[in-house]
Amino acid sequence: MERLSTGVPSLDKLIEGGIPRGFMVAVVGEPGTGKTILCIHFINMGVLNEDKNIYVTTEETRESIINQALQFGMDFRKAIEEGSLIIIDALMGDDRWTLKYLDIDELINKVLEAKKELGYGKARLVIDSLSAFWLNKPAMARQYSYTLKKVLSKWDFTTLAVSQYAITTMEAFGFGVEHVADGIIRFRKSTRGNVLKRYVVIEKMRQTNHSLYLHEIHIVPGRGMIVTSPAVLRREDIALPERVMKKIRERREGEEL
Repeated sequence: MERLSTGVPSLDKLIEGGIPRGFMVAVVGEPGTGKTILCIHFINMGVLNEDKNIYVTTEETRESIINQALQFGMDFRKAIEEGSLIIIDALMGDDRWTLKYLDIDELINKVLEAKKELGYGKARLVIDSLSAFWLNKPAMARQYSYTLKKVLSKWDFTTLAVSQYAITTMEAFGFGVEHVADGIIRFRKSTRGNVLKRYVVIEKMRQTNHSLYLHEIHIVPGRGMIVTSPAVLRREDIALPERVMKKIRERREGEEL
């Protein structure tokens, strides 16, 4: 089985060397936990391997993604100029590679247009975030996710689909894609001793003997994400408030009806 490196060697070790080719993997968690940084690593590895790379950004501009990558020594602007990367801007773009509306059909059409532009070959796709496409109709999340996966599977995409969890509003936007995804990489955070700690756990990865442990991660200037040894945590470090868990349970029960 061919596996694609995430671009983070210490994370690859948790999933037998990488993500199986053709998989759609949900990258989920609260804001500020490292989701976008993982996506940047994933695309940069595709650039280095001469894959066809597409990054859809809905919550940051194209320029912001380019600048973030540059902080870790990754030159996305050069990759765009050389034709190995297309960044589709759904926030503030006004050119060919712009999404005018957060519509799932427009997303699919624009991604396929970009793939044709890049040419034949193994493709990496990031959608950051997919949950933006159903914020006003969350009941459609699973249907949209199925539609997207069905189409992308025919075009040899290996995909990271970001889903947000907003603890301040007690809203979880990832359940549609999590049910459909071949894998789930979940990011978490806590504060201990007035210091922010970030963690990652592989909750699901089909056809993979993956790690079952929560690992602490560090974001290092000039280098990016590093996954360390398994974390030793108290339950209260990562447990969500009971009112939030109740909201999640109610939403899941509603989806299963």
